[in-house]
Amino acid sequence: MQIDLSGRAALVTGSTQGIGYAIAVGLARAGARVAVNGRGAERVKDAVDRVRADSGSDDVVAAVGDLATEEGAAAVRGAVPEVDILVNNLGIFGSADPLEIDDDEWRRYFEVNVLSAVRLIRAYLPGMTGRGWGRVLNLASDSAVVIPAEMIHYGMTKTSLLAVSRGFAKEAAGTGVTVNSVIAGPTHTGGVEDFVRELVGDEPSWDEAQREFMIKHRPQSLIQRLIEPEEIAHMVVYLASPYASATTGGALRVDGGYVDSILP
Repeated sequence: MQIDLSGRAALVTGSTQGIGYAIAVGLARAGARVAVNGRGAERVKDAVDRVRADSGSDDVVAAVGDLATEEGAAAVRGAVPEVDILVNNLGIFGSADPLEIDDDEWRRYFEVNVLSAVRLIRAYLPGMTGRGWGRVLNLASDSAVVIPAEMIHYGMTKTSLLAVSRGFAKEAAGTGVTVNSVIAGPTHTGGVEDFVRELVGDEPSWDEAQREFMIKHRPQSLIQRLIEPEEIAHMVVYLASPYASATTGGALRVDGGYVDSILP
């Protein structure tokens, strides 16, 4: 399957590293003009240069702004006035004693993980529907369905994104715009690799370490390894393409079979 997104403009939030970065590279390889987002200008500039090198595309631009704030969202909209493909990847996570999470922390997680996505959908969806084509993709997590006891506040935000996606898909009904969420499973990022080493140790090879980690600590996974960011990106690029024109309002899983259910 040859996916061609030439002539399409994409914005990937939180895309200076990890899953967001892989998605930016994947969309750029498919021919889209990609805007890389992060809070710091220098970090975004570095990511833009790396996306260009890794994708072979020069059509990559910076969109600096803290999307957890209205001012930051306005700055991003100023840098990228219109997009055809919006990927809301920005998110924070961390473990905490559920009874010790205060109101400010609950608000912070909601602002960053949910409201940032809603702000951008409100900003860009009207243009998409007016042009009769568009893609909105919200990055959720297995934690949206399997709420982790040590990350209830994080799980809540990812569950919220499933509702946001379904609701805005209804708002865009019949317009040629699709809205979906992607449920990502345990993924190999720098922070997760450090976490694995803390539990398994530095002695085993990485392949052995992640397999031991998955068997002991994530036994629900059917692939018994961490998912690579590029594997999440493949699903996102497909959903951003014309081939996915009949897929909307859905929660698509790239979780390695982690969620023990035949439905999301």
